[in-house]
Amino acid sequence: MFPIIILAAVFLLIAVRQVGRFRFEIWQVMCAGAAAALLTGGIKPAAALRAIDADVMLFLFGMFAAGQVLELSGWLAHAKYEVFKRARTEEGLLLLLVFFMGAASALLMNDTLAIIGTPVALLLARKHGIPPKALLLALAFSITVGSALSPIGNPQNLLVAVKGEVAAPFLTFFKYLALPTLLNLAAVFFLVRFFYRQEFRKVALTHSQEPVRDAALARLAKATAAVLGVMIAAKIILVSLNPAWDFRLTWIALAAAAPGLALSPRRFEILRRTDWSTLAFFAGMFVLMRAVWDTGFFQGLLARSGADIAGLGTVMAVSVVLSQLISNVPLVALYLPMLRHAGAGTPELMALAAASTIAGNMFILGAASNVIIIQAAEKKAGATITFMEFARLGIPLTFINAIIYWVFLKFA
Repeated sequence: MFPIIILAAVFLLIAVRQVGRFRFEIWQVMCAGAAAALLTGGIKPAAALRAIDADVMLFLFGMFAAGQVLELSGWLAHAKYEVFKRARTEEGLLLLLVFFMGAASALLMNDTLAIIGTPVALLLARKHGIPPKALLLALAFSITVGSALSPIGNPQNLLVAVKGEVAAPFLTFFKYLALPTLLNLAAVFFLVRFFYRQEFRKVALTHSQEPVRDAALARLAKATAAVLGVMIAAKIILVSLNPAWDFRLTWIALAAAAPGLALSPRRFEILRRTDWSTLAFFAGMFVLMRAVWDTGFFQGLLARSGADIAGLGTVMAVSVVLSQLISNVPLVALYLPMLRHAGAGTPELMALAAASTIAGNMFILGAASNVIIIQAAEKKAGATITFMEFARLGIPLTFINAIIYWVFLKFA
């Protein structure tokens, strides 16, 4: 049972993040947990290597590298003018931010949007005299909800699509989750608008465009966006014509990263700024979760509870609640094998993806993208969001999100 003790220690340290004078990064804690599992015999070295999913790691690397091209070039900040110039009032700006960032997170992954979207939200707040908290919260909630729409929107969806062997994943996610996701993005808008109603005055906005920081890299950023769009469209079309023509999601991410890494003289800067710590977190997580799974602890716990572990309501409740305790990605890594063993169908797999995703809206630590946004805002603008400020919107929003997804999946 050493892996269970190690898992408890890992998530306690992730929550506390500091012991005495020592402050720990999340990836350091997870990697230390994986090392402890190896040293205590909870998992053998060969099994640990097999546990690290190469497809997921390569996908994450490709998306992070592509995101750096968009951020370093300044092209995304430059292009945001074309989107937000249509907003005539602050309320309209909030509406555009929620739906644009929500839609973008379905293609670029929520953590990537957290990285490149925070400067955009801060810039919009500064230009239009809006206190940044409302826009930062809208960004955090919208990219979490929006990322539920596709198999590449967030890491847990990727795990469901790859490890759950979901057929035609883009079409399947869209079929089951498109309409409820749009309704949940509307819920984000209305809740932020309600809780921060004093901040959204009915005054006319004036817009100006940010300059591109690196013209050559911006051209490659456009190529990155084009490749991403073409590859996703090709996957959808090919699978629709013949399922045998399908190709891996990893190819999409690596193709999107290729223009910047192959053609830019700043390729080493792109590589250096790629989020290696998150990749290390995932490698450690795969190892530790495999060790925990092998103990049979959680399988036995759910079995003794008498709950139908593959029931739609159970899947959603377990996903939302346990994601707060062991985070959404490890939760999916643990729960997905149990669902497949129980013969769960596509609606239940979609429930796992959706519920583990919107669980990130409840508290700050529920999603890595929340932490990325808050840390970046503190560093760039000295703006912060407290635990209670996040939770007062996050708790009711998560409840609304869960109800909407449950209703649609129940009658799908």
